[in-house]
Amino acid sequence: MIVLGLTGSIGMGKSTTAQMFVAEGVPVYDADAAVHALYAPGGAAVGPVEAAFPGVVVDGAVDRARLSARVVGHPEALKALEAVVHPLVAAHRAGFFKDAIKAGADIAVLDVPLLFETGGDRTVDKVVVVSAPPDLQRQRVLARPGMDGAKFEAILARQTPDAEKRARADFVIDTGQGLDHARQQVRDLLTRLRAPPPLEAGGEAAH
Repeated sequence: MIVLGLTGSIGMGKSTTAQMFVAEGVPVYDADAAVHALYAPGGAAVGPVEAAFPGVVVDGAVDRARLSARVVGHPEALKALEAVVHPLVAAHRAGFFKDAIKAGADIAVLDVPLLFETGGDRTVDKVVVVSAPPDLQRQRVLARPGMDGAKFEAILARQTPDAEKRARADFVIDTGQGLDHARQQVRDLLTRLRAPPPLEAGGEAAH
């Protein structure tokens, strides 16, 4: 099974592109959604996080605002949180892969916003970066509720620049020319990955 790492800066259309892979029958693991599930009532992270940071659980779920207040700007607290959450996410992800293989999937996608920033690009077979022109990116982000220029710039400062992402990508999906164009790029990418390897002069497939 080929594992694709899907990433892209804020406002580039990564979530929409992930759904295009789903529409093509490719299983997609959403890292952010996994953490939300772990923090929700009954989630595996609720008890351990409350034990490490008493008072952050409200109505049976981890209150993300309270948790952020405890860890943002506190490196040791962040490390303690990661020590709790990362193994749970890893186990959750392993279950996803097990199910995908069992279902006979030949390609699976890991949707990870900070793929390069966390070194996740080294754990996948190919990296797909979702990109769009800077002016369109800014327009999309500033249209979001509660967003302003300062917040946008602060988020960008924490992310690997788009130009560097594109340079390090195996594939780039351009969402700046509409949904149909992006959808065709996804289909073309999958066709390329599923194509048989070229034959060597001796007649055997290249390894």
